[in-house]
Amino acid sequence: MPEEIKNLGEEYQRLSMAGFDAATRSFGEMNRGLQALAAEMTDCSKRTFEDVFHAWEQFLGARSIGQLIEIQSEYARKAYDTYTSEMSKLAEIYVATVRNASKPIEQATSRKAV
Repeated sequence: MPEEIKNLGEEYQRLSMAGFDAATRSFGEMNRGLQALAAEMTDCSKRTFEDVFHAWEQFLGARSIGQLIEIQSEYARKAYDTYTSEMSKLAEIYVATVRNASKPIEQATSRKAV
């Protein structure tokens, strides 16, 4: 009986360590994903600021109402395209982050079930 209790304790300790290691790897993957998201959002903000500044320069140099409307229309089209592209990139990063962060947990639970 004492040997069975010892074995049970060792098995519990092994499974606990495996779970802790999986959680640590999962948090590491989540951290990398959040850093990638932050970097992408920073880059997008910089590009957006540059686009606004460029449009403003063009706006100030316009010679007619027609040019103003053309500049505004071009800026609006570009802003929309940039927005949709950026949302697609961010969604891909989110999905990859969740997928990568869940792998260590999936691997740990599949080993426990075996």
